[in-house]
Amino acid sequence: QVQLVESGGGLVQAGGSLRLSCAASGRTFSRNVMGWFRQAPGKAREFVAAIMWSGTTYYADSVKGRFTISRDNTKNTVYLQMNSLKPEDTAVYYCAAGNEYGTTWPKRELGYNYWGQGTQVTVSS
Repeated sequence: QVQLVESGGGLVQAGGSLRLSCAASGRTFSRNVMGWFRQAPGKAREFVAAIMWSGTTYYADSVKGRFTISRDNTKNTVYLQMNSLKPEDTAVYYCAAGNEYGTTWPKRELGYNYWGQGTQVTVSS
């Protein structure tokens, strides 16, 4: 019923910016949490940012102040604006749509049941 497609990844120099988009097809996610996770080679997938249906946002400490998550419920799209990028931000970025546990666990993978295929973000030094 639901398909998530990420876009906007690419290669950027340290200090640069990228804007990721995640378009959802299918049911509306206006009352579900939407999140971004990332995974570097050889490392576990980690939480990046999340936004509740109310607009409340959450961020990992490592990206706080640099990344901004937003959503457009009318377009079923979530965005991740990434500024002041660092080489350690290099990873595959995944968007995710929450399930019934997402409100309670917006920073945990268990709070999501739909995932995109990911988009590569590479930050050079």
